[in-house]
Amino acid sequence: MKKSISTWNEFFIQIQNELFCIKLNHFLNKEYSDYTCYPPRNLLFNAFRLTPLNKVKVVIIGQDPYHEPNQAMGLSFSVPDGIAPPPSLVNIYKEINLEFKCSMNYKSGNLTYLAKQGVLLLNSILSVRAHQALSHNIDEYKQFLARVLEVLNQQHRPMVFLLWGGPARKLKAYLHNPTHLILECVHPSPLAANRGGWFGNNHFKKTNEYLKSNGLKEIKWSNVE
Repeated sequence: MKKSISTWNEFFIQIQNELFCIKLNHFLNKEYSDYTCYPPRNLLFNAFRLTPLNKVKVVIIGQDPYHEPNQAMGLSFSVPDGIAPPPSLVNIYKEINLEFKCSMNYKSGNLTYLAKQGVLLLNSILSVRAHQALSHNIDEYKQFLARVLEVLNQQHRPMVFLLWGGPARKLKAYLHNPTHLILECVHPSPLAANRGGWFGNNHFKKTNEYLKSNGLKEIKWSNVE
């Protein structure tokens, strides 16, 4: 980075004229024009809108958005109100319940409540064609994510990165700030979680312990008031 970034707006202004960003914008214009894509274009950067850079305490990186109708909302693992939580999110809820013995509302998959507490719910690929997983897995998104991680890595304050599954764990190569905690494990999808390594990982409790030890407010992981 040429200069220290303190807001997401500064970040987007800095990269807007770079070749990868121009190519990505052209790609998205054509894809959203020619195909049904998710999330809705206006929610593409929802994670950045809901969680300002100076408020980020926890980063959870998913893969690409849900590719069925009405699911993707620009936050990793999250679905809008009225849509049943997908299996991976159900396993996330189960682990939160296991760690804190707290109530969870399994009918709601909207994670906006976490985003507003400083949990950056970021997908490594921000868009997808309907019914076609990983259809937007292009180099320009990889460059975009690398730049986002570079900005986060430069934030010299306590922050926790939760890297779940192989693709997310590879991103550790971008993270080497000693003020940050990195927690890794398998992905919460049933295929991976049921083989072991997800349930009992204590990631949510360890995150809160780290935040508390650094004088930061803990995350309220339960979605029940």
